[in-house]
Amino acid sequence: MLSKKKVQNLTEENKAYLEALEEFDRTGQLRKISVKERVNFTIDIDLMRSFRAYCEDHNQKMSSVVEQLIREEIGQEDL
Repeated sequence: MLSKKKVQNLTEENKAYLEALEEFDRTGQLRKISVKERVNFTIDIDLMRSFRAYCEDHNQKMSSVVEQLIREEIGQEDL
């Protein structure tokens, strides 16, 4: 039998899947499960403008570039 703490951890880890199943139960439709999470952070306004212009010039999404840079920084380029 699972402990209460283990159940809570599993619930938190799989929250997106559980919410999708709840919605399916309610609506009969299964929505796409998002495995990404929105985050907020602050950066210098001039840097942000330059980065936005860079991404537009190179036809890239800002979030994709940031995600790749984070992967490189933490050594998880293969994810």
